[in-house]
Amino acid sequence: MTDASAPLTMNAPASLITDDGKPLKAALASSLAVRRRRALLLVAPLFLFIFVTFIVPIGQMLFQSVHNDSFRANAPALVEWFGQNPQGSELDETAYAALASDLRTMQQNRSAGVAGTRINYDVPGTRSLFTSAVRNAGQLEPPYKEALIAQDRKWADPNVWRAMRSASAAFTGDFFLNAVDLTRDENGKIVSVPEGQAVYKGLFWRTIVMSLEITALCLILGFPIAFLLSSVKMKHAMLLMILVLLPFWTSLLVRTTSWMVLLQQQGVVNDILVWLGLIRNDQRLEMMYNATGTIIAMTHILLPFTILPLYSVMKTIPPSYVRAARSLGATSWTAFRRVYLPQTLPGVGAGGLLVFILAMGYYITPALVGGADGQMISNMIAFHMQRSLNWSLAAALSAILLAIVLIFFWIYDRLVGIDKMKLG
Repeated sequence: MTDASAPLTMNAPASLITDDGKPLKAALASSLAVRRRRALLLVAPLFLFIFVTFIVPIGQMLFQSVHNDSFRANAPALVEWFGQNPQGSELDETAYAALASDLRTMQQNRSAGVAGTRINYDVPGTRSLFTSAVRNAGQLEPPYKEALIAQDRKWADPNVWRAMRSASAAFTGDFFLNAVDLTRDENGKIVSVPEGQAVYKGLFWRTIVMSLEITALCLILGFPIAFLLSSVKMKHAMLLMILVLLPFWTSLLVRTTSWMVLLQQQGVVNDILVWLGLIRNDQRLEMMYNATGTIIAMTHILLPFTILPLYSVMKTIPPSYVRAARSLGATSWTAFRRVYLPQTLPGVGAGGLLVFILAMGYYITPALVGGADGQMISNMIAFHMQRSLNWSLAAALSAILLAIVLIFFWIYDRLVGIDKMKLG
């Protein structure tokens, strides 16, 4: 017989027999297997939730960034012609006959806008080219090359045909090229976009720099606040903690709008500076609709995400360590730098990494207070999702943003160690 209260272990002798005649070791193995299955069933809903709400959307985003068959599905004749004629082939009558056939198909299916929009992603202005050509598709007669060029000279543009050849493949890497300000010339070679049209690389760089600045400000401001919270009496710490958590209980839109009232040229901050005589009335500071406004507002919004991890770590550091260092002859600064600060690094790393990741993906606050100079890459992603409807480019930008975050996460792991990070 076995004692039911004894812990299960796999080190029992195989010669022992249970009440039902089974070897004790086999019975223990069966019981452990049952416990594992029960544990798996308990966490299965959480895994399913994460899979459905996190993994699947990211997978769809990555798939959307390289897949777009809106032109291929509506231009079968051109897809066949491109498959039979390699890059650089002459645009003969057969090519234009295939185009005319597809225009008639688009007229019947009312899909000219869908196909034209796909080409418009690469060559702006071509959506109207398709829609106008489809309206006259029933009147096209051979020779189709002359008829189509007579309708619009753009049909002779090699760049339009290059874009249609690229769009004839369901899977493409062109959206990632566009996301880093690259494109293809009429021969299919990868080249940089004209200098005046380069947008995304500058936005990525601005997003990284501003996120690092916001993270640094949050750490500078949050460290002394967290230290104060961990040092005062509990009743005072609870009151201060309420003030720290107060932004979480206020709508993000309300907080951002409040900063708009404070920072505008006729706002409270400028009025106080003028009243104090620090600036003249005609020298009011421009702190709205630029990077300054974005950094100030986002620092205030993300500051609690720095304070809470720091506080959770500082609360566990015994004050006797610093007192012992000072009793051994260390100055206050030396005791702080060599004894106290190293023990807070897990909280510093956790708070800094959390704020940086959140700042990289923020778009509501930059959209309201950032203006043209304070926009971040997330605002451009939102634009392509909501306005231009270029979801493939938005997905490519999102994938690059995700890769940048993962790179910084990897750098943090190599320098500090992710196992040392503490969130509470």
